[in-house]
Amino acid sequence: MNLDMSGPIEHFKIVIYHDLHLGPIDISISNSAVNMWIAVVIVILLLYLMLKQPKLIPGPAQLLAEMLYGFIAKQARLNIQAEGEKYIPLMFTLFSFILGCNLVGLVPGAFTPTSQLAVTGTLAMGVFLYATGLRFFRHGWGFFHAFAPRGVPVVMLPLMIPIELISFLARPVTLALRLFANMTAGHMALGVLAVLGLAAPWFIQWLPLGFTIVQIALEIIIAFIQAYIFVVLSCVYIDDALADH
Repeated sequence: MNLDMSGPIEHFKIVIYHDLHLGPIDISISNSAVNMWIAVVIVILLLYLMLKQPKLIPGPAQLLAEMLYGFIAKQARLNIQAEGEKYIPLMFTLFSFILGCNLVGLVPGAFTPTSQLAVTGTLAMGVFLYATGLRFFRHGWGFFHAFAPRGVPVVMLPLMIPIELISFLARPVTLALRLFANMTAGHMALGVLAVLGLAAPWFIQWLPLGFTIVQIALEIIIAFIQAYIFVVLSCVYIDDALADH
């Protein structure tokens, strides 16, 4: 049987709704941009409704919002040991945005912004540049001491410095690829299961449907985990920028 596999691939196609350019900068309105804004609006609206009337004894919605915020706050304090408290709003915003983008793509007909390397790469590069700028601001030219670890014999420096430099420059790449790959793989699996369900004989169509339901549940869990990992690694990079080397 010849199956049309355009369905799973079609989900990752960027569609331009309105072509816009600001000089050399492309600011076109696309399905990726629209779904990012949808994710932002949904997150803001949900948090507003959850915390609209806070109570001393929280209800389920308020409790969920407080648990999420408390969880991210704990990660910021643990992983940015010197000044974790001041970075809690930034980390919670980053977590909420990534989680919203991850989850919005599970809605039939929607698009997953974090399945695009341009989106995850921009987020990762933003964190990387912020941490790098913070390190320069805090340590000045002492920034470069991180590439020559203390206690390393001078004869080993020609080997250690390139290794440390490559490891440092690889941070935004690994941060972007991890989120992108997990979101892409999960939605590809959902797409394939959907195609198989449509192509299967009627008496076994329940089998791909059952796998799809399980896969969606796993995707929800993965959406949380990947947002969490991105935030934790961002905290680690900021903590490394603040630490003395």
